[in-house]
Amino acid sequence: AVVVLSSITFSCLCLYWSLKTIGRQRDRVYVLGNGQAFLASSSSRQENLPAEARDHILRFHELFFTLDPDESAIRETTAKALYLADRSAKKVYDNLRERNFYSQLISANVNQSIRMDSVKVDFSNYPYSFLYFGKQLIVRPTSQTTRNLVSKGMLREISRSQNNSHGLIIERW
Repeated sequence: AVVVLSSITFSCLCLYWSLKTIGRQRDRVYVLGNGQAFLASSSSRQENLPAEARDHILRFHELFFTLDPDESAIRETTAKALYLADRSAKKVYDNLRERNFYSQLISANVNQSIRMDSVKVDFSNYPYSFLYFGKQLIVRPTSQTTRNLVSKGMLREISRSQNNSHGLIIERW
């Protein structure tokens, strides 16, 4: 009876240990890059949400405000930016286009770039509110201008897609 009870206990412990090990291994993925294996581990959406939200906001602002004096480049980058936001960004884009902002940028050979200072996201209430602080550098053939840029809006979670890999959308921007 002692041998049978010991065998059952040992078998249960081995089963528990092996299932736990298999569960840990499922969270790991090895990715090959340039002939080398890299360990990538999975995590929940909530663990990565602060980093993804900041990167989403940064990416949107970079795409929307970094402009070269090339019509097709402007069209491409603003189209990518508009996938990351709702109608409020489209409305700003349409207003700028109607005021011939992009045409003037091209004809004056002006480059715009943006540099983020900080992003503050409030995760206590859903949808999440954010404040973006940055500097906008406007380079003309004869001068350079630096402007402070502050924008605010809300972030809402949506499904991930090819055009919106973070699964977030900027609203009321």
